[in-house]
Amino acid sequence: MKQVTIERLGHQGDGIAPGPVFVPGALPGETVEGEVESGVMQAPRIVTPSEMRVRAPCRHAKSCGGCQLQHARDDFVVDWKQDVVRQALAAHGLSCDFRPCATSKPQSRRRAAFSARRTKKGALAGFHMKGSDVVVSVPDCLLVDPKLAAALPLVEALAVLGASRKGELSVLVTVSLSGLDVSVKGGKPLDAQLQADLADLAREHGVARVAWGEDVALTRLPPLQRMGRADVVPPPGAFLQATPEGEAALLADVREAVAGAARIVDLFAGCGTFALPLAEDARVHAVEGDRAMTAALDKGWRMAEGLKQVTSESRDLFRNPLLPDELERFDAAVIDPPRAGAEAQVSELARAGVERIAYVSCNPVSFARDAATLEASGYTLEWLRVVDQFRWSTHIELVAFLRRVDR
Repeated sequence: MKQVTIERLGHQGDGIAPGPVFVPGALPGETVEGEVESGVMQAPRIVTPSEMRVRAPCRHAKSCGGCQLQHARDDFVVDWKQDVVRQALAAHGLSCDFRPCATSKPQSRRRAAFSARRTKKGALAGFHMKGSDVVVSVPDCLLVDPKLAAALPLVEALAVLGASRKGELSVLVTVSLSGLDVSVKGGKPLDAQLQADLADLAREHGVARVAWGEDVALTRLPPLQRMGRADVVPPPGAFLQATPEGEAALLADVREAVAGAARIVDLFAGCGTFALPLAEDARVHAVEGDRAMTAALDKGWRMAEGLKQVTSESRDLFRNPLLPDELERFDAAVIDPPRAGAEAQVSELARAGVERIAYVSCNPVSFARDAATLEASGYTLEWLRVVDQFRWSTHIELVAFLRRVDR
């Protein structure tokens, strides 16, 4: 039995004591004791609790691995996430003004990837247990939109229909304007009988579309997502911002960052989260590597009214970034890359000198690296906001404004 005092919170949400000893569920300043194996105290007993500790609001918190920080006060989580970003910036000698964190409310996640397994009596659907591949049911989840929590029986029914005895289904369920949009991975091959059974299930549960593996099994209604004045039908499993409130916060800051620009390039544009709303005031060129998402964006623009021209291009921005001669015609750029950041594209942006850049990131480390590249070429990081769409998790998203200062 060992007793330790927690010094800080790690990036995965574990408390870290000297050694280091990693203590799941512990907070800075707490004294804990327990058996340590391979540097981890798996079953700690809290000897001296932190004043930042609260009772987890969700009844599934002890077993479910979906949330890592329900035991911490909201203001602690906000400060911790902002400090993670500050530390990432400081590693490159950067700093800036932080705007107040925008935290999404409980029960606002509009998409969730549920796991499901067949059982002797039927099936079990939910999220994985902490540190395990065991599936636990989460009917009263406080993270997801109630429409998603209510879809657990649907996910179980999908497992009964299409999962093997030993396999696990991954079922991504998204709330759309037309009903639930469902994408299933890991199931048995799609045949005529399964397709007929899926159609019955979709009618029963108000499902707009079901994708099975790489195929669209059925579409009862187009699963529409509203993006500004446009209605878009994303391809199955396509990236969307996690909550409507989070998307609105990101969009508001992006709008401010590019205000007054007549021509905007949207890099890693997805299905048009930013490009389509920005087209209310400016001409936009949207670039995205996934051709299906580019097609969805283009169709959404063509069907909308009151928007300026939106052109789109399918292009791998990691291997084939836009070059300075292609970027020079734009007054502002929006960039929202995956976790790896956009090292190649940012280097070309730095060379081109586009006056204003709105950078949306889901990884403070890659963002800080890219921001340092831009600052070294004459940009100033004016401000930054943490947008916490992933409440009670260690995931951090941000939006920032960089301005070229020598123009």
